[in-house]
Amino acid sequence: MDPSGDASGPAEPPHPLSGSERREYERLREAAAVRHRRLRHVGACVLLVLAVLLSPLAVVATWLHEEITDPHRYVQTVAPIARNPGVQATVTNRLTKRVVDRVDVPAITAHLARNLDKTGAPSVVVDGTRMLGGPLESALTNAVRRVVHKAIASEQFPLVWDAANRRAHAAVVKVLTGEGTSAVQARGNAIVLDIGTLVDNVKQRLVRAGYEKAAKIPHIDRQFTLARTDKLDEAQGAMRLLDVVGTWLPAVTIVLAALAVWTSPAHRITLLAAGVGTAVMMIALLVGLAVVRGVYLDSVPPTTLPRGPAAFIFDTLVRFLRESTRTLLVVAIVTALAAYLYGPGRGARVVRSAAARGTGAIGRGLARVGARTGGFGRWLDTHRAWTTGVVITGGALALVLWNHPTPASVGLVLGVVVGVLAVLGILAGASGPTAKGRTASGPTASGPAPDGPAVGGRPGHP
Repeated sequence: MDPSGDASGPAEPPHPLSGSERREYERLREAAAVRHRRLRHVGACVLLVLAVLLSPLAVVATWLHEEITDPHRYVQTVAPIARNPGVQATVTNRLTKRVVDRVDVPAITAHLARNLDKTGAPSVVVDGTRMLGGPLESALTNAVRRVVHKAIASEQFPLVWDAANRRAHAAVVKVLTGEGTSAVQARGNAIVLDIGTLVDNVKQRLVRAGYEKAAKIPHIDRQFTLARTDKLDEAQGAMRLLDVVGTWLPAVTIVLAALAVWTSPAHRITLLAAGVGTAVMMIALLVGLAVVRGVYLDSVPPTTLPRGPAAFIFDTLVRFLRESTRTLLVVAIVTALAAYLYGPGRGARVVRSAAARGTGAIGRGLARVGARTGGFGRWLDTHRAWTTGVVITGGALALVLWNHPTPASVGLVLGVVVGVLAVLGILAGASGPTAKGRTASGPTASGPAPDGPAVGGRPGHP
């Protein structure tokens, strides 16, 4: 057997590439790298566009889901309505009118006139009695208004308002979800009232009061149909869809944005685009809310609800949606600003250099007076990029775990992050002469290199 054909024999050295073959190899390699970068750019752009377009829908879906499924959030939303003076005045006027309209003042004055006439009263008195309708109605209106306003402006009315809204919200949610036990339930295409619990309680109270025969009250039909509608199944289906969308759409949007940044060859530029795009969509959502507010106020007749209370009610109902939108707007601006400051731009380099010089100067001043951090400060200076990432990640995690963050809470977390980074910079600058040179002239003094990170093997294209 020819030993040259034995697979276990020694492999021959590879044939060296000629000049033309190497040039062709480099050309094909460059073409493959370009195609790979293009595919990554296209994929990142698609993911980023989806995330940006879904961001306002995710905010609205989350807001609706919380308002409909969370009774505490709903009551917290509508609570200020009962405490607004304009709304209280409107409710007072409407209730007063309903009460006075039920009183037949002309019939009262006519009846009084007839009784006076029967008793032989002078005709002047009888005729004057018939003319008392206007003053009597005015006096009745004023008296009823004082009583109603006193009740509505009292401290008990907001408590009654909150309790009534909590019960109504629970009943509506149980009807839409079909879950839980409630007097109001969904049965097929009907909404029914089950008074079985009420009947049992009445029977028990009667028995305890000495009416033993009440225990023999027969079991009658305890359900009353309140309403029948062929839209109940559709409403319950919409509720189930909202439960899924409100829970998962925000998470999907965040994952899409993260995948876009991770997939893109230019991570920083994609992060900057994500921040700017999200900020633009949040501004568009705020503008949309302003347009809807104007349309709503124009559609409400002043005789039904004055413009002031109507505007307050609308602003109250959507205030948490506005707050969430503004919060996300602030987060997007901060994200875009951070991505820019980490880049090779001239303004970014100036800011980073100024920050490094400031913290370094303070640290060196502390070192000169004997407050040196030694090895710990040198470790911080060496691992500055790692510690910066940990601090920023901690701030982002704090916002994620924050229950209903607001623009103020975002500002607080941002201030804490910036403060911690400044303290770390000062501690690094106070390590002594060794860290002094690095802080003043090393790569951390101005952040990333002016050309930015390499992309696809080509420096200078962040």
